[in-house]
Amino acid sequence: MFRPTMALIINSEEIDDELIEGEFRQIKGHYERSLQVACCERDPEFLGYAKENLITRTLVNQAAKQRFPDISNEEVETRLAKLKEEAGGEQQFFIRIGMPFGEEAAIREQVASGVRVDKLLASIYGEEATASEEELRSYYDAHPEEFMSEEVIHVCHVTKGMEGAKSRAEVYANMRSLRIELLAGADFLTVAERERGNEQQQIDLGWFKRGEFMEEFETIAFSMNEGELSPVFMTPLGFHICKVMGHKPSGLVPYEQVKDAVQARVLETTRDSKFTAFVEAQKAAATITDSAPDTESECH
Repeated sequence: MFRPTMALIINSEEIDDELIEGEFRQIKGHYERSLQVACCERDPEFLGYAKENLITRTLVNQAAKQRFPDISNEEVETRLAKLKEEAGGEQQFFIRIGMPFGEEAAIREQVASGVRVDKLLASIYGEEATASEEELRSYYDAHPEEFMSEEVIHVCHVTKGMEGAKSRAEVYANMRSLRIELLAGADFLTVAERERGNEQQQIDLGWFKRGEFMEEFETIAFSMNEGELSPVFMTPLGFHICKVMGHKPSGLVPYEQVKDAVQARVLETTRDSKFTAFVEAQKAAATITDSAPDTESECH
């Protein structure tokens, strides 16, 4: 396990070690879930990301407090009411933020801080004009990867669980015999209907994109061509044979269909540019001390 010792001070404000470690773990967890990291090989890199994130947030909060020191009770109450409504009620709000119900006084400064940051961002972005048609078209042409439709497939499958079976080997042997029958030319839907365990068991899974089914199932299904029959494979739900009935590859969506999305992306890009310039100016003017010793990793 990675246990960095840190000493990060930003304009005389000391950043708690627990905050740095929490940010580090969140970043590393993201990369682990996306299978982009093994053990501790990238821990120093993730620690760097964590510190950069905290430096940015701290500088923004400091600037917001300096520019907008006084936030009215009315502004705090308005923001609190909105947060509670979005959470589904007062009790759900406190559950979501991990605080005991009724301890509203403990979060009022956090809410006020959020109001300050919103005001700061509004001042950074300034008056935002609507992009021209030419600007929108230019962005669309320069960033086609942002406006691609998702790959989708239409799949049917035969599936069998362990209900009533003596062993996995028995179920697997049964599924292999079904696959041999299908490879010999038997109609897939006819065989699937004959072998269906109950009326609730779906044969036709319809059209779907990545992320809508179990990873084990999608790994097989999206590796196949239209009309192809899969090998027998297993998921937590049992054994499967699937057939890809249709395939629609990813493709560029026509401009007119995504014009609103293009407008949103142009606005977002403009805001990102202004925010980055602001943060870089804050960093240039700030006194930042990072006196952490060399880090070590303990992998188990």
